[in-house]
Amino acid sequence: MKGDRSLATSWPVAKKLWQAATMERLGPSAGNFSAQSTSFQDAVRTLNTLQTNASYLEQMKSQQGDPQTKLEAMELYLARSGLQVEDLDRLNIIHVTGTKGKGSTCAFTERILRSYGLKTGFFSSPHLVQVRERIRINGQPISCELFTKHFWRLYQRLEETKDGKSCVSMPAYFRFLTLMAFHVFLQEKVDLAVVEVGIGGAYDCTNIIRKPVVCGVSSLGIDHTRLLGDTVEKIAWQKGGIFKHGVPAFTVPQPDGPLAVLKERAEQISCPLYLCPQLEALEEGGPPLTLGLEGEHQRSNAALALQLARCWLQQKDHRGIGHLMASRPSLLQQLPLAPVFQPTSHMRQGLRDTEWPGRSQVLRRGHLTWYLDGAHTSSSMQACVRWFRQALHRGERRGSSPEVHVLLFNSTGDRDPAALLKLLQPCQFDYAVFCPNLTEVSSTGNADQQNFTVTLDQVLLRCLEHQQHWRHLDEEQAGPDFWSAPSPEPGGPASLRLAPCPPHTHSSGSLVFSCISHALQWITQGRDPVFQPPSPPQGLLAHPVAGSGASVLREAAAIHVLVTGSLHLVGGVLKLLEPSLSQ
Repeated sequence: MKGDRSLATSWPVAKKLWQAATMERLGPSAGNFSAQSTSFQDAVRTLNTLQTNASYLEQMKSQQGDPQTKLEAMELYLARSGLQVEDLDRLNIIHVTGTKGKGSTCAFTERILRSYGLKTGFFSSPHLVQVRERIRINGQPISCELFTKHFWRLYQRLEETKDGKSCVSMPAYFRFLTLMAFHVFLQEKVDLAVVEVGIGGAYDCTNIIRKPVVCGVSSLGIDHTRLLGDTVEKIAWQKGGIFKHGVPAFTVPQPDGPLAVLKERAEQISCPLYLCPQLEALEEGGPPLTLGLEGEHQRSNAALALQLARCWLQQKDHRGIGHLMASRPSLLQQLPLAPVFQPTSHMRQGLRDTEWPGRSQVLRRGHLTWYLDGAHTSSSMQACVRWFRQALHRGERRGSSPEVHVLLFNSTGDRDPAALLKLLQPCQFDYAVFCPNLTEVSSTGNADQQNFTVTLDQVLLRCLEHQQHWRHLDEEQAGPDFWSAPSPEPGGPASLRLAPCPPHTHSSGSLVFSCISHALQWITQGRDPVFQPPSPPQGLLAHPVAGSGASVLREAAAIHVLVTGSLHLVGGVLKLLEPSLSQ
C-alpha cells in the first residue's frame, strides 16, 4: 500500500502524526478533573473519551437485546443528572425526524419562531467545526464558557451519582450532549426548543421527550440500514416512533409504502397526523417565498417548517399565524391535508433569513467557487447533484477560457460509496479528489476534530476504495444522462432544466490525499484569497496527475469545487475556508 502512487502524500509520515495525536487521548483523565482542567478544549477532549457517534453506532449494531432498555437507560441518566422527564415538558419542544432534510427543517422552524421575538433553543447533530454548534440559543452556538460550565457541571453530577454495580457510569457521546442540551435550555429559560432526532426515532435517546408541542417527519429514504432496517417501510416505522398521543404531527409527501406505515403508527396511539401541502399552495395570492437555503429540495423542508411553526404558535395561543385559505383535498387520500394559509411577514422573514452551513452552500472566492453539501444518501445526493448542476448552469460564463470542475468526496459508515459516486458521474468532473475527514494529518491542536474510533490506515484505505470505484465508473463511460430529464420537483422553473450532456470524451484524473488541508492546497494552488497555508509538504505534486493538474488549475479562468459525501468532510473544509467559525 505504501507504494500506491495515487496517494499524494507520505503515508508513514502521516501515521507518525496520527499516533502523536492519539496519545493526547490519555489526558486529562476522565475520572479525575479539577479547576485546572476546565478549558473548553479540555472539556471537548474529555467528551471525546465518551465515544463518538461512529463508535456508538458500531456498539449498537453489535449488541443484541431490547432497544427499549437503552431508552430506559437514558431516562436513568436524566434522573442522575438531576432532571425528570416531566421537566422536559417546560421546554415546549418541537421534535423532528426524517432521513434527509430534518436539519434544514429544524433550521427553518427555529428561525421562523425567532422572528416572532421568541427565545429559541436548537439541538442538532453533527457539528461541522466546533461541538458547541450542536446546542444553540437564538440561533447562535453557545459560547465556549457556557459549554465548559455546563459540561463539567453535568459530568461531575454523573460522576457523583454513578452506581458501583453499573457497567457504564457515563452516557455515550451523543447521549451526554443530549442531556447537556436539556440542561442548557432549562437554565437559559428558552421559550421553546427545536430538537433534531439523532438516528431513527423510536429508540433515539431524544425520544425520552414525552410531551412535545408538535412533531415533524421530513423526507424518508435509506440510511443507517444496519440499525434501522433495510427498507423504507422499516425505517418509517422507526421514524414514526416519535409520535405521541394527542400531539399533532406533520409529514411531507412520501412514497405510498412508508406513508402507510406512518399513518398506522399515528393511528395506533391516536396521534393526529397531517400531510403538508406543497409550498406553491401557500404562495397563492401573495409574492413568492424566498428561502435562505438554496436548492429546489429545500422547498419541501420549508413547507414542513411552516406547518410546525404555525402549529406551535397556535398551540401556545399566539396571534398572527396566517389567514387560512381554501384547502384542497389530499391527492394521496391517505392523510388529511394540513392547513393552507398565507404566511405572515414574520414567517417570510424567517424563511428568508435562515442560515444552515454545509447544506447547499456556495462560497465565491475570486477564481474559485465552492459548493458545499453534506449529502450522504442516494436521495440527498440526487438533490445535491441537481442543485450543483443548476447552479453551474445559472453561473455559466460565455467565453473560451477554460473552467475546471473538481469533486472533493468522502463517505463513511455503512453507506454505499459506489452508488453515491455513480450519481455524481454525470457532472463530468475534470478531477476527483478523495481524502479522510481530517482537517490536518495531526489534530493535536483541535479537540473538536479528533476521532479515535478509526485508524489512519482504515480511513486512507477507504479513500483508495473510493478512488477505485471512481476509476471503474469512469471506464464504464456511463450511458445516457438521466439528470437531463426535467426536474421531478414540482414547480421547478423550466429555464433551469438542463440540456443533455455530451458523451464522455475524457477520463477525469483522480487523487487521494491524507487530509483535507493537503487536498485544498492542491485544488486551490494558492488562488483562494482566504485559504493561504504554508508551503505545501514535500511530495505533494509527486504523482503525475497532481503535477499536470496543478498547471491546469493555476491557469483556469474558474475552478468549481463540489464538496460532498459527508457532513464531517464539509465541516473540515469550512474550518479551513472560514477561520472565523473556529473562533
